[in-house]
Amino acid sequence: MAGKVKWVTDIEKSVLINNFEKRGWVQVTENEDWNFYWMSVQTIRNVFSVETGYRLSDDQIVNHFPNHYELTRKDLMVKNIKRYRKELEKEGSPLAEKDENGKYLYLDFVPVTYMLPADYNLFVEEFRKSPSSTWIMKPCGKAQGKGIFLINKLSQIKKWSRDSKTSSFVTQSTKEAYVISLYINNPLLIGGRKFDLRLYVLVSTYRPLRCYMYKLGFCRFCTVKYTPSTSELDNMFVHLTNVAIQKHGEDYNHIHGGKWTVSNLRLYLESTRGKEVTGKLFDEIHWIIVQSLKAVAPVMNNDKHCFECYGYDIIIDDKLKPWLIEVNASPSLTSSTANDRILKYNLINDTLNIAVPNGEIPDCKWNKSPPKEVLGNYEILYDEELAQGDGADRELRNRQGQALGPKGGRSRDSGRTVLTTWK
Repeated sequence: MAGKVKWVTDIEKSVLINNFEKRGWVQVTENEDWNFYWMSVQTIRNVFSVETGYRLSDDQIVNHFPNHYELTRKDLMVKNIKRYRKELEKEGSPLAEKDENGKYLYLDFVPVTYMLPADYNLFVEEFRKSPSSTWIMKPCGKAQGKGIFLINKLSQIKKWSRDSKTSSFVTQSTKEAYVISLYINNPLLIGGRKFDLRLYVLVSTYRPLRCYMYKLGFCRFCTVKYTPSTSELDNMFVHLTNVAIQKHGEDYNHIHGGKWTVSNLRLYLESTRGKEVTGKLFDEIHWIIVQSLKAVAPVMNNDKHCFECYGYDIIIDDKLKPWLIEVNASPSLTSSTANDRILKYNLINDTLNIAVPNGEIPDCKWNKSPPKEVLGNYEILYDEELAQGDGADRELRNRQGQALGPKGGRSRDSGRTVLTTWK
C-alpha cells in the first residue's frame, strides 16, 4: 500500500516513539488524519463515548478495546470470572468440577474476593469463618499500588459497613468502590522475599479469541524480607511488589530494579523443585490466562479497530499454585533499568509487527492471523479457530482436555501450539 502510517500518541514514552520512527511512520496530531493511535485508557473512553466519540475508518487502529475495563477493573474481572464459572457449571462442563468442600478443582485461580461496600455483609460472614486471616483492600480503579492496605480486623474497615443511622448502604458515589481479597499469606519466597510475575499478553481479537504470550516476562521482588507477622501489615515494602512502591525503599537496587527474568525463575524452579512440577506450573499459568480471557470474551466489544497488550500479575504460592491477582490495560512503559528499556522496546516492536502487518497502512478487515515468522518473542497462546477446526476428533479431544483441566497436554495444529485443555 502506498503512503506512510500516520501515528499519534498521548503517552510520551521513548520505547513507543522510537519504534514508530524506526518504521518511518509520520507523526501527526489527533485532529489530523491518523492511522495508528497508541492512547491512554482515558482517551479511549472519549474515542468510543456516545457523546464525544467518532466513527473510526477501516485504516485506523487503536491499542485498547472499548470496554477493556471488563477485564482490567479489579471488581469487573472478578464478577466476569464468577459468571463464567456459573455458566460452565450450568453446562455441566468438567472444568467446573468441585471438590468435597465445594471448591473448584480447576477454576479456583482468583483469591476469594468481595466488592465493598456492596458485598460488606457477605464479606463479614466469610471473615468470621476464619478470623485470623489477612485480607487486602484495593481501590477498583487505581494502579501502581495506590490506596492498597492490609487488614486483619473488621474494625479496620467499619467505614465500608452499613450507615448506622439509616441502616442502608451509603451510596457508592460518596464512597470509593474497593475490592477486598483473601491475602495470599504463603507466597513462594526466593531469598526470603515475596515476588510476583508480570506477563504480557496480546489479544488481537476476542471473537474468535486469539491471544499471544510474550516470552520475556519478569518477576518483581520486594526489597524487604517477607514475614506474615501482623506487626508488619502496614509495611508495603514487605507486601507489595509494585516498582512504583519498591523504588522508594532503602534497599532498592537501581541496577537490576529488583527484577528477574521469567526464564531465570524457570531455571531456578527447575533446579530446586524439578522440571516436571515447573512445567506444570507454567502450563497452569497459561491456562488461567486463557480462562480469564474466555470469561470476558462474551461481554467484550470486539471492535475490529482494536488490539490490546495486557499486563498480567500472577502470584505463586509456596505449593506452586499460581493465582491471578489483576490485569493491567496500560502496563508501564517506563524503564527502571537498561534491561527494562530493551525489554519494553522489543515488546512494543513485536506488538506492532502483529497489530500492523508489515508496518503498512492498516486495514482493519484483515483476518488478524499473522504468519509465525513475524511473532518475534510472542508465541500463540490460544487460537479459537484452530482449536475448533480439528474435524471429527474435536469433541473427543475437547472432552479429554477439559477433564484433564490445566494438567492437559499440547497438540500441534498447523504449525502452532494449541493447548488441548481449553474448551
